[in-house]
Amino acid sequence: MDEVWKRDEIDSPCVNICVMHRKAEICIGCYRTIDEISKWSVMNTRERKTLVRELPSRAGLLVGKRGQARRSRRDKANKI
Repeated sequence: MDEVWKRDEIDSPCVNICVMHRKAEICIGCYRTIDEISKWSVMNTRERKTLVRELPSRAGLLVGKRGQARRSRRDKANKI
């Protein structure tokens, strides 16, 4: 069997709501920066775990007039 399918890796936090917040410079779906998104495939397990633990604290950066609606869509996407 191909070893690539047996790897124990941290799943990407992407929820397919890929829109960058202009001021915060993070994705409104997963809260990662462009740099973090592009480097995800080469990050090791420790780096991924550290990043994933940090992401929820970034939610407050997106609070604004339409922030609640976006969080609601993201939360629904996470439950699928």
